[in-house]
Amino acid sequence: MTQADPSAQLRREPMSSFQIVAVAICVALNALDGFDILAITFAGPGIAREWGLGPGGLGIVISTGLVGMSVGSLLLAPLADSLGRRPIILVCLALMTVGMLLSATADDVIALSLWRVVTGLGIGGMLASINAMVAEYSNDARRDFCVSLMTIGYPLGGMLGGMASAWLLSAYDWRSVFVFGGGVSTLVLILVWWRLPESIEFLVFQRSAQALTRVNTILRRMGRANISDMPSRTRQPRMNVWAAFDKELISQTALICAAYFLYMMTCYYVLGWIPSIVTALGFTASVGAEVSVWTNLGGIIGGALLGYLARHIHLKPLASGAMLFTALSLAVFGRTQPDLFALKAVAFVLGAFLYSSAVGFYATFVRVFPTHLRATGTGLAIGLGRFGGMLGPVLGGWLMAAGTSRPSVAAIMALGAALSAISIWLLRGSMLAAPTRLALSR
Repeated sequence: MTQADPSAQLRREPMSSFQIVAVAICVALNALDGFDILAITFAGPGIAREWGLGPGGLGIVISTGLVGMSVGSLLLAPLADSLGRRPIILVCLALMTVGMLLSATADDVIALSLWRVVTGLGIGGMLASINAMVAEYSNDARRDFCVSLMTIGYPLGGMLGGMASAWLLSAYDWRSVFVFGGGVSTLVLILVWWRLPESIEFLVFQRSAQALTRVNTILRRMGRANISDMPSRTRQPRMNVWAAFDKELISQTALICAAYFLYMMTCYYVLGWIPSIVTALGFTASVGAEVSVWTNLGGIIGGALLGYLARHIHLKPLASGAMLFTALSLAVFGRTQPDLFALKAVAFVLGAFLYSSAVGFYATFVRVFPTHLRATGTGLAIGLGRFGGMLGPVLGGWLMAAGTSRPSVAAIMALGAALSAISIWLLRGSMLAAPTRLALSR
């Protein structure tokens, strides 16, 4: 046996196949999140047609899931810092599965909104937990890249889900989208129960009566030597949301929460309205889903590129620059003519910058919040940010209903990303240095 800190060893040494599988499962979980969030936008045109909803009414339906996501981020995510990452992930998956399946049974706006809130609760609690899990099963050299892979799981799920939805909507009604999502969620729930372990870094910090046994069980599965005792810890960390506002973190927490709120306002306007905007230009609902696929394809490429560059370049200019170009791309999309090739091309570029901005945020969360506050702080930022996400689709719908032109609506909604870039730029630079530079400074 050894007395070395196993979490420190994981950070220093090359990643094993066991760690890679854990990260891959978290990528799949975020892909599921991506589809479950966007399912309402794929189904939106059919819902509006069947129930006679205008832009304002549809915007409210789109936003109901974000209400649940905000509550889940604020209430469920902090439990991952006290109860563990794995149990919260399982609870959130169960909520998502129930919410998606029962959304297919809704016969009015109130019932659909209720089940979208339940789905959102699971998504909100899930995201902070898997972000912490990926960070804690990655080594220092690959952490930003692994976080970027987890983040681009979202557009991957949106792209694959959009492709599946385009086929489903051409053959069935909007309810088929939710049935498909619920079935996939059930399969992923089984996979997580079978293969995803608890975070070793969490167990080391938790130091419960069973922590040593659980750590050694995971180490044996990884083919590593057992430890004889838990590593020492200098103090008991405070695991509550107010700890993110102590004197050492308050300015950083305020800036990252403000930045994420503003970004999410722009992000969810884009994700929530692209299929319906394309449909309003004279295309079918299936074509609207196809354009959304191109947004997500761009996101996969853009997110992976930013994750790679973050290994070598300071994160601050990368993240803030991506958000500035998100604003510019959205303004261009608002002026794009109803030509399908042009719409897909601009949507691809917009998606690349939109999701690379998300990668920048999740890499920033990992660096700003320490281990004992990682899920809590990330959940706080995500939870408050979801209010911006709720505002985006509703504000966009109100502007459209008031007769505001498509280019003007896009320009107004792009302001969120532009202001978010400024907030990220104001964060302390030392926290957002490239990993190689951080290592040299130790």
